[in-house]
Amino acid sequence: MSNMLLEAENAPLSKRMGLFERHLTLWVMLCMGAGTLLGYAFPGLFARMGAAEIAKVNLPVAVLIWLMIIPMLLKIDFGAMRQVSGHWRGIGVTVFVNWAVKPFSMALLGWFFIRHVFAPYLPAEQLDSYVAGLILLAAAPCTAMVFVWSNLCDGDPQFTLSQVALNDLIMVVAFAPIVGLLLGISSIAVPWSTLLLSVALYIVVPVIIAAIIRRAVLRRGGEQALAALLRRLGPLSLIALLLTLMLLFGFQGRQIIDQPLIIAMLAVPILIQVYLNSGLAYWLNRKLGVAHCVAGPSALIGASNFFELAVATAVAVFGVHSGAALATVVGVLVEVPVMLSVVRIVNSSKSWYATRA
Repeated sequence: MSNMLLEAENAPLSKRMGLFERHLTLWVMLCMGAGTLLGYAFPGLFARMGAAEIAKVNLPVAVLIWLMIIPMLLKIDFGAMRQVSGHWRGIGVTVFVNWAVKPFSMALLGWFFIRHVFAPYLPAEQLDSYVAGLILLAAAPCTAMVFVWSNLCDGDPQFTLSQVALNDLIMVVAFAPIVGLLLGISSIAVPWSTLLLSVALYIVVPVIIAAIIRRAVLRRGGEQALAALLRRLGPLSLIALLLTLMLLFGFQGRQIIDQPLIIAMLAVPILIQVYLNSGLAYWLNRKLGVAHCVAGPSALIGASNFFELAVATAVAVFGVHSGAALATVVGVLVEVPVMLSVVRIVNSSKSWYATRA
């Protein structure tokens, strides 16, 4: 890669983030609020957009996710993927947290808070459904939005892509058994077409498109042309993120406004789970001597969730108005601003991280 691209990638984060990026938390909160109000005011419009789906995968959301991650994938030299084998410790930590810790810790938190602490204040007939939604959320590791988090914490892009792809492969075989085990159900009706199509839509298609564009740009104008394209596309992924949030919260706008106390109670175990798992992954990476550019996205992948799949599965299995569907949407409400705070913690603790304990 040319000196120009290297300097752009290695510049301090504050210099590479404009006013829009530095105040992303504010824009996220505004878009979630706007989506909720619009969904409450125009339920028919959002119902029609929600119906535009294939195998329970919402197509408008899928397109926005492409716009979110393709500009980031353009930075990746896929010929350098062989170097990722040197990040086996970071990958091992993330796999451990995603599959051996996160679903089970969420099941424990759901049992404690939903069935005991908050049970007197929640509809008794929905308690099982709320816990099921929390488990579905935790059993689906993040696929798309983690590229946003990794980019904001200067994460190694090859590591991020490889880790997400590995999680998707594991998810194909492990998602249903883990959910079935934790829900105490011998067999659960998981929409496999939804899962497989999600992998294709959120990983395979964007990777192919980015690889084709990158090769074409390099062939025509070299690395200078690629650097110029990346600068122009920089804000696109963040704008797509905000529009995605508006859609998701619009789909559940009426329930969010009608049940604010339930939203707050469901948010508690999700909030604890995000900080618990991100902190565990970050600490384990530090103990193992993993580079910060790998530890950052490892911690973020270890804590974030594939909420598109969780919402789709909750709707398919329990229904659109179920407590499970509501719990998965609350996961988005909590996760986005909290993950932005985790990004800040990862960035601000870089000097501490470099001093091995």
